[in-house]
Amino acid sequence: MSINSQEYFSEELHEECGVFGIYGDDSLSPAYACYNGLLALQHRGQESCGISVNDRGVITGHKNMGLVSEVFNNEILDGLKGQMAISHVRYSTAGGSVRENSQPLVMRYVKGTLAIAHNGNLTNAYEIRRELEHRGAIFQTTIDSEAIAYLVARERITAPSVEDAVSRAMKQIDGAYSLLVMSPQKLIAARDPHGFRPLCMGKLGNSVIFASETCALAACGAEFVRDVEPGEIVVVDEEGIRSIRTNCPKEDKKSLCVFEYIYFARTDSEIDGISVYESRKQAGRILAREFPVEADIVIGVPESGIDAAIGYSEESGIPYEKGIVKNGYIGRTFIKPTQKERANSVRLKLNPLTSVLKGKRVVVIDDSIVRGTTCDRIVKMLRNAGASEVHLRISSPPFIWPCFYGTDIPSRDELIAVKHTIDEICELTGADTLGFFPPDKLGELLLGKKTGICDACFSGKYPTSIPEKMLAGKERGGVDFDKKLPPKNKTACLGKDEQ
Repeated sequence: MSINSQEYFSEELHEECGVFGIYGDDSLSPAYACYNGLLALQHRGQESCGISVNDRGVITGHKNMGLVSEVFNNEILDGLKGQMAISHVRYSTAGGSVRENSQPLVMRYVKGTLAIAHNGNLTNAYEIRRELEHRGAIFQTTIDSEAIAYLVARERITAPSVEDAVSRAMKQIDGAYSLLVMSPQKLIAARDPHGFRPLCMGKLGNSVIFASETCALAACGAEFVRDVEPGEIVVVDEEGIRSIRTNCPKEDKKSLCVFEYIYFARTDSEIDGISVYESRKQAGRILAREFPVEADIVIGVPESGIDAAIGYSEESGIPYEKGIVKNGYIGRTFIKPTQKERANSVRLKLNPLTSVLKGKRVVVIDDSIVRGTTCDRIVKMLRNAGASEVHLRISSPPFIWPCFYGTDIPSRDELIAVKHTIDEICELTGADTLGFFPPDKLGELLLGKKTGICDACFSGKYPTSIPEKMLAGKERGGVDFDKKLPPKNKTACLGKDEQ
């Protein structure tokens, strides 16, 4: 459907998704491989999912709202015959949670059929959609991925191959995209020149696999081969594997989202050669050095806070204990579509271990404070369980800018750190002390590897230009954007009696 700019940007379709694709043969079922891969990537999106298969040039598929295990069963998977497939898990912000926006997208055009699965967000999607609509395109969704599909289809009319069409389309789109494109004969993977979102390649026998994270390769028994490089296009067909690097930047512009290491990725994944688990432990070590405190135990908020808590314990010498139990059948609060759902699910998913916490001075590590809707409940929960002191440590810096590259970091008026100082946030949470990860230490999460990261949600320094309309869509709250947080000061970590 056609949508005007106000509708488009009020949708806030900034999503964190997962993609998985396989080029195989008749010796295995690509649909079952995708199912296993999507189960491993379920943490990246819990709203909708889909699988598209290619059976000797005929592309069919199945997708719907819900978890992977809810959308697919043996009967459906048995019916998805083919030699290659692409698949997708998705979540969106409020307004975009509809079946029409689920992926993969399948487009039939004059040259045949294309299926596309996309993780990321384009920063010039509005301009592209308008230009395509003026040429007669009628959009059926409100997601950036459809604009990419239209561009590839349009370029394919004159391009000598699908991969050339993808390459031409890449020259017209800006922002974040890890992309899988399936034509009747080929499986194509592409990553934006900044490498905002992860994408890796593996092998399983004679089959070639692409996935958002290495944990998905392991889930289907595949061996990791390498990461797809920023700007690279990898083509797999009956002739083998080949790489196209004409869109790769001449100099290193890599800007992988640092939040992949802090929160999004699964702890057993490696992204661009860096262990997520070790990176999170490093965050905990740095927090222990920057914000020490006398305490009896260190605990982590499941899941990503646990790794940082182990690092804090190792560095500080304070024993690590399991102080919070997570209900594994409840999804992440941060990626729930509405504020009400985020708030309600905190009570359902976490439960304190009273025998561990009672009478103890507790350091609790969490991965982030975005809107501030979760941490106050966690602190209250720990106090109700008998903790005598609660010292809150956050393994990311304060969020003070929105994200335009595919992470659900909302408008500035919704970010608690924009309106409050660290001392005020500490008081609002009810913690005795509070310490955020220092922004100038983010590079240390890369464990000595020379690579680039995007920290724009913490620094406001965006690796690409952001169009005025997109900025207006995120800054509609009328916040004073000149207001800055005070510089990092360890007094923000002192209890009220010590200040």
